[in-house]
Amino acid sequence: MRRAIRSRLFFIHAALAALFATTLTPAAAPASAGAGSDAAAPSSPAVGPMRAGGPTARSGSPAATADTLPVSPGTGTLFIGGYPNEIWVIDEAKAEIVDTIPLEIGLPRRLILSRDGARFYAADIHATTIEIVDTATRRTLETFTLSAGNRRVRINAFEPDPTHAYLVAVTREYVRQLDRYEIGPSKLVTIDLKTKEVTREIPWPDDTERDSASLLFSPDGRFLYLLGSEIIVFDTTDFTEVDRWDLSSLETGLGPMSLSYNGFGAIDVISDPEGRVLTTMTVEDPVQKRRLMGVARVDLAAKSLDFYTLGPAGGVNVALAPDGRRAFGIESEIGRYQFWAFDLEKRRVTRRQEFAGRPRMSLRTSTNGNVLYIYNAGNTIDLYDAATFELMKTLYLPGDVSTGLIVLPNGERP
Repeated sequence: MRRAIRSRLFFIHAALAALFATTLTPAAAPASAGAGSDAAAPSSPAVGPMRAGGPTARSGSPAATADTLPVSPGTGTLFIGGYPNEIWVIDEAKAEIVDTIPLEIGLPRRLILSRDGARFYAADIHATTIEIVDTATRRTLETFTLSAGNRRVRINAFEPDPTHAYLVAVTREYVRQLDRYEIGPSKLVTIDLKTKEVTREIPWPDDTERDSASLLFSPDGRFLYLLGSEIIVFDTTDFTEVDRWDLSSLETGLGPMSLSYNGFGAIDVISDPEGRVLTTMTVEDPVQKRRLMGVARVDLAAKSLDFYTLGPAGGVNVALAPDGRRAFGIESEIGRYQFWAFDLEKRRVTRRQEFAGRPRMSLRTSTNGNVLYIYNAGNTIDLYDAATFELMKTLYLPGDVSTGLIVLPNGERP
């Protein structure tokens, strides 16, 4: 009797093992789209999540190769940093990795393109070291840090001036003692790029420290803007405050508002280089006490705000198309992911469509504005048709992304 029971249990166990081995074996992963890359393809299944119209192959569809992309993204070059210590160079037309820039600082966390497009400024994951890379030769020019000995200085935000003479940065000092760390105040400073030393401390407006800041120079480098719901302007000759304005005062009837400038991808000086900033803005209806979301275009030089509401408040990140007349956005909430298309001239939303997104998405447009790039939180860049919002291809990278995506038109400078 016992022998018969053991025999039946053995066969049941064997059958279940065979069943699970069949159903849980992942499908063959697609080959890496990076040309010349030795990285292995990801081990996850090749078929992506459900999308409108049924499951869609993330890289196995007929439009998955560069030669068969149904829509051309342009002829620019993409740059993005990631694990373990690299910037990947992507040919936009082919949607393939064509080069790799090794970084001396290790894993990059922040990647900023200079206004003239000639240099990258990359900060490491610890925010203590900055590496400067020439975009033409794709070689490191130099690295520097403000830390020494038991003194560590973190550079929590920075912006290079248009002449590459100095950085404006938000720093904080940490001094390691035998039994404790002494943490200094947050400072707004200038760093000379020849001496690699702090040359000036800029007083915080209203003596109010900030852990970080959104910083932007005017195209001629004459002014530095400290961006927020209130914009503060410094003359870069002596870094004295010369102007400030509350954006709500530029539009009558607006209640309290909030804006977001940087995010994961930083301010885009390529698509909109003339001292203007495109962003979403949330305001409060002073009568009905509702939170409303709209599109705001701030002209820093003219001190003007072009703003219009679109509906109830929602988290939509916006990217400007190169023609300046269109913009695209992604709404990202768990279980609800949507593409948005904006007509900036007619001041309206032209289309919204749900898609199979993921948490922590960032958005950039291609150099001709016809393709949308979705990236962040993983080792992929998804290419979507900007007209139909259909997924065309998923580009697999050798490692996880750790910086924003920079889309640089070839032969052009912002």
